[in-house]
Amino acid sequence: MSHLFEPLQLRDVTLKSRIGIPPMCQYSAQDGMAGDWHFVHYGSRAVGGAALMILEATAVTPNGRISAGDLGLWKDEQIEPLARIARFAQAQGCVPAIQLAHAGRKASVGLGWEVQKTLSAAEGGWMSVGPSPIAFGDAYLPPHELTVADIAEVIGQFVASAKRALAAGFQAIEIHAAHGYLMHQFLSPLANQRTDAYGGSFDNRTRLVRDIVAALRAVWPDRLPLLIRLSATDWVEGGWSADETVALCRRLTGLGVDLVDVSTAGLVPTAAVGLITSAIQADHIIRSGQADMVLLGRESLRHPYWPQQAALELGQTGVWPRQYLRAAPAGAQGR
Repeated sequence: MSHLFEPLQLRDVTLKSRIGIPPMCQYSAQDGMAGDWHFVHYGSRAVGGAALMILEATAVTPNGRISAGDLGLWKDEQIEPLARIARFAQAQGCVPAIQLAHAGRKASVGLGWEVQKTLSAAEGGWMSVGPSPIAFGDAYLPPHELTVADIAEVIGQFVASAKRALAAGFQAIEIHAAHGYLMHQFLSPLANQRTDAYGGSFDNRTRLVRDIVAALRAVWPDRLPLLIRLSATDWVEGGWSADETVALCRRLTGLGVDLVDVSTAGLVPTAAVGLITSAIQADHIIRSGQADMVLLGRESLRHPYWPQQAALELGQTGVWPRQYLRAAPAGAQGR
């Protein structure tokens, strides 16, 4: 058996292979609600054979959206459209997960294919927030600096959204602490110039991430995994570094994080992501111990059935949808 198709155990959840779909924003929601586009988009990839599918950055509060097209889980009405996706994914043998996110100072911009700048109120924009009143770039306005009371409210919003994710039937949640969004902003001295308990030292800058992880682990069932996404480094002198990422991962394992999708960790199960396109390449990553999973982003957009094709290339029969068995290799089972 190829290493790529070995199962992976995360708490009581068994992934049928090491192939997952990472979060990729679709910018197609209305008032945070998942629609037909999301059902077809995610359903296609579940049918395609992925073991794990992490839904896109889903805002825990309206002002935490990147754009007006982001998914949300800040109110109960948003549960059922997402539950429909989770039920379908499970029926295909795919573990549904969802990424809970807050954009921080990178919020209130256009859709992903539009010019990225802070939108005015007339354009449908809103006030962004952040650890310090420092704009992300020239096209962005400075955010409102979060008070300690505001931070407590944000933690509560993550907790409430996690409870809704559980009600929707998701089997894992991922905390978005990467890509320059709110939690990454607290981690990085480039964005965080606070002088209170949430700024300055490594312990203080990582406090929000640790607080949110602990708060979510307290309400997320012990049998279900908790994931986190981290950016390994800012690649800028004086920014968040790879060494700090490793140090943070050491802390997070003790708080109940089960998988980190960043290649520099190595202390907990990790997932490799970025420019993975071939079955042989993906299998080598697993076989050589570089990561425990591969997450295919753009390649899954190009080829929703990449896992089935990879199985053929690696000589695996696998489990196919009964509707597609006529195209499956000899010995394949139906689901």
